[in-house]
Amino acid sequence: MSATVANTKQSNLSKEHINLDDDVKMNRTKEKLKLTGMRLALLVTILVIWELVSGSIVDKFWISEPSDIFQTLYTWVLAGELFFHIGITTQEMVIGFIIGASAGAILGFILGRWEFGAKLLDPFIMALYSLPKVALAPLFILWFGIGIEMKIVFAAVIVFYLVFFNTYAGVKNVDSDLIDSIRLMGATERQILMKVTIPSALNWVFVGFKMSVPYALIGAVVGEITASNRGVGYLISYSAGQFDTAGTFAAVLILMVMGVTVNFIIGAAEKHFLRWKITNN
Repeated sequence: MSATVANTKQSNLSKEHINLDDDVKMNRTKEKLKLTGMRLALLVTILVIWELVSGSIVDKFWISEPSDIFQTLYTWVLAGELFFHIGITTQEMVIGFIIGASAGAILGFILGRWEFGAKLLDPFIMALYSLPKVALAPLFILWFGIGIEMKIVFAAVIVFYLVFFNTYAGVKNVDSDLIDSIRLMGATERQILMKVTIPSALNWVFVGFKMSVPYALIGAVVGEITASNRGVGYLISYSAGQFDTAGTFAAVLILMVMGVTVNFIIGAAEKHFLRWKITNN
């Protein structure tokens, strides 16, 4: 009898716990919907004010107006230009990001564990890091021409340093007491590497990824503005050269959407690979 009562109490507690979890999830969903609604309302308000101000208080030449910007985007879509240029810039950004992030993560991890190598290469890395990357664009044009290769290399160089420094810091900041404790328990170096060092450094790596995504886009666009006849950067350069404010704003809007989209993808990847951290929190 007592066992039956205990089981019943345990079952009731489990149901209450499930109900609490459902309530928490429901509240979070409501908060997200409320926040999304407020963001949309704010965006609509800004667009309406912009539309009203343009032409009446500020000359359209300087700020254009949302209706003209969306009309320009629609014209580009009908002409087949928009997705062609977006595809070029996306290709440059993604390949440059992959190359730069991979090289930065690998070298940062190696030097994070190899102290002598870090000390040896430190002045060279800092010298190149302190160099304004835009100054390298003319050299890249000479070396790689004005094709897509130049934009990829330019984006990769910018991404490399951001990921490298974050990865290096992540490896160096792994809890040494935790490593010593696990080593005393008989863990091998491979187990320490796979179970402690890499998971701990991953958080820093993804911070580097998030920081470098906009810069990969910047690298590709700056390369296109410097020397190109295609890509979103080219649209900005061409529109500005024609004194087409609406076209310039339309191209900038495209870049904003691209940056937000890629950041969302990186955030989803971070949640997947750092499930343990989210669960523990």
